[in-house]
Amino acid sequence: MPGKPASPRKLSLTVNGTLRQALPADGDMPLIFWLRDDLGLAGTHLGCGKGECGACTVLVDGQPVRSCQTTLAEAAGKEITTIEGLGSPEAPHPVQAAFVAEQAAQCGFCTPGMVVESAALLARNAQPDRDEVKTALDGHLCRCGSHHRVLRAVMSLGGRDKS
Repeated sequence: MPGKPASPRKLSLTVNGTLRQALPADGDMPLIFWLRDDLGLAGTHLGCGKGECGACTVLVDGQPVRSCQTTLAEAAGKEITTIEGLGSPEAPHPVQAAFVAEQAAQCGFCTPGMVVESAALLARNAQPDRDEVKTALDGHLCRCGSHHRVLRAVMSLGGRDKS
């Protein structure tokens, strides 16, 4: 007697410290859609959908990646950190607090990606110079023109001159 067909293994990901599972049929789905639509983590924004604007940046095993260009299958087995996983309004991540202090967000659409990218930079280099910050944030587009405020916010965390 044939047995029950084996169910396909689910994809497992750790998102903001919590183990989550997805159907393997969703493996080709861009990570951002799963985060936003299935998990309700709407802080990560979809901008261009081509990996060129940076609004969708999340951390995968501590490395910043464009979640619109990363499939769910590529992220399986890894640790994902979204803007919601960095901090909360009650206990913001230092980068989030610095963005608020420097009023670095205007419309705020690009801010989550810039905050996540900045947190990754500061995790690997606690005192980046201005050029290192600019290089890390190259590829993050802000139509509001708050790049100078963003630079001041990140520079303030490294203990360097903000100008």
